[in-house]
Amino acid sequence: MTIRTPPPEPAPDRLSSLLERFRVRAQLHHAGALCGITHFDAAEGHAYLHVLRRGQLEVSHPAARGRTQRLRFTEPTLLLYPVPFTHRFHNAPVDGSDFTCARLRFDGGASHPLARALGPFITLPLDKVPGLAATLELLFAETDQVRCGHRLLADRLFEVVVIQLLRWLLDQPEQIGRPVGLIAGLSDPQLSRALVAMHDAPGQAWNLDRMAARAGMSRTVFASRFREVVGQTPAAYLTAWRMALAQSRLSEGASLKQLADELGYGSAAALSRAFSSTVGLSAKAWLAARGAGGCG
Repeated sequence: MTIRTPPPEPAPDRLSSLLERFRVRAQLHHAGALCGITHFDAAEGHAYLHVLRRGQLEVSHPAARGRTQRLRFTEPTLLLYPVPFTHRFHNAPVDGSDFTCARLRFDGGASHPLARALGPFITLPLDKVPGLAATLELLFAETDQVRCGHRLLADRLFEVVVIQLLRWLLDQPEQIGRPVGLIAGLSDPQLSRALVAMHDAPGQAWNLDRMAARAGMSRTVFASRFREVVGQTPAAYLTAWRMALAQSRLSEGASLKQLADELGYGSAAALSRAFSSTVGLSAKAWLAARGAGGCG
């Protein structure tokens, strides 16, 4: 009798649920040379993706405590700023360097789960991310020549670049220098299964036993490792994920009554209490502050 070993369970899709619920949108901002000093002010509220195609670049980051961080690049480089973060490009005053840049909008702003996990900026040589060259070739072809629909196509290609970069970072979490958080959790082969399950079905009754079973770990080991890697208890992460979804859906016009079932709460009152406890405002007050520009 031949005993066949079942095939291994396929790795979960760690990005789709996140990006379907919290999209990243790009808009072509600049293509061509940048000369002298170019200032990108966080107060304007934009995230950015810059591609240094040719030339050299010095970037300065005005920091707290009155010190300025400076970085220098001499090869084609990708610079991602997932959240508004003041930065200045210092280029030659005449010839400058060649760039293709996009403004990014992460749904939920700084509270976007991935934007929050990535930190203020990431820089990488263009040749470091496998598969990126083909997308960039298409992107540069669209930005180098004005044709029908070129801006729309460039925007979508920038979004592809972001997804390719995120996919690569999940396999290379050390590149962002943040050993604890969502990226670290999604990079863990076992914890990622529990995280993806929560992302896919936030309304299910996710007690610790069910989460640990998804991860293929004992309850005690799972709870300890989750907190060590993600930086929160599993229950706290689940609540934060549900509240992020609640904020997103409330801003689209959904009611607490609608969301209670979707997010695993027995009633609108139970969801309202959880929202106030987590966010620090009632849903009504949060929506009013958001409408007044107080919350993003």
